[in-house]
Amino acid sequence: MASVNKVILVGNCGRDPEIRYLPSGQAVANVSVATSSRRKDKTTGETVEDTQWHRVTFYDRLAEIAGEYVKKGRPIYVEGRLKYGKYTGQDGIEKNTVDIIATELQLLGAREGMGGPPEGGEEGAPRRAPPARAAAPAAAPRAAAPAKPSSGFDDMDDDIPF
Repeated sequence: MASVNKVILVGNCGRDPEIRYLPSGQAVANVSVATSSRRKDKTTGETVEDTQWHRVTFYDRLAEIAGEYVKKGRPIYVEGRLKYGKYTGQDGIEKNTVDIIATELQLLGAREGMGGPPEGGEEGAPRRAPPARAAAPAAAPRAAAPAKPSSGFDDMDDDIPF
């Protein structure tokens, strides 16, 4: 029987990534990501915000990309899988852990230093991190398309904002 272990997070980084290298030379980056949800309290009618913190681990080239581009407070999109673990704390009590092992990363919001809004400003269109896997060769330029009758959408950009 097939099974699925997949997590998708869209949230803000709680701290800059911590990067280390294993003896094998493999890069590992850890970051915490905050996700929030809002609801109305039934008794008071006030809006209550619930924030969850997630530990995310990146490996190999994705770890290097995260270390270079991910910064505290920036919104990111992460796909990965759950990994459960246990450890014994200094107090001798066994504790459970839940980590997200990331397989995909997208940087969201405006680019830093590219004329976008300052830190904490409005978010622009999402931006992908440089590819973590081998990229396909660039497509050849398109030949000029034959003239089409006007559809009323001629003034719109061909760029899709996501």
